[in-house]
Amino acid sequence: IDALSTVHEQFPDKNLYFTEQWVGAPGNLKGDLVWHVKNLIIGATRNWARTVLEWNVAANSKLEPHTPGGCTQCLGALTIDGNQILSPRNPAYYIIAHAAKFVRPNSIRIGSNIVSGLPNVAFQRENDMKKVLIVVNENHSVKQTFQIQC
Repeated sequence: IDALSTVHEQFPDKNLYFTEQWVGAPGNLKGDLVWHVKNLIIGATRNWARTVLEWNVAANSKLEPHTPGGCTQCLGALTIDGNQILSPRNPAYYIIAHAAKFVRPNSIRIGSNIVSGLPNVAFQRENDMKKVLIVVNENHSVKQTFQIQC
């Protein structure tokens, strides 16, 4: 993820997009959510990525379709068999939903302090100028407190 900043330093006028990170089947909501939000939603955007995409959006219960030689264990955000979306939704759904509900299109990343054990990223929404803070407690067995100053 840090390599995104290296690319940005060499090409500051180019947009960077983080695409196609996948969650492996069968999925582990707690572990996948923490890892992907920390490393992708927070990590990629703190290192100049304008987007973060989980791959793939949907697959059937056989983890299809996929390209020849492609990922055979990519768990879609949704599992669809025929015309039916199966429950429960998969980890990638919640990873993206965690941010997408509040970080709306054209939001701008703004500064936030790095706090040990609490990876975070902040945004300001364009449409209503509200500020959004996404924080992950890396040590889920210990309650963490922190203060927010705007």
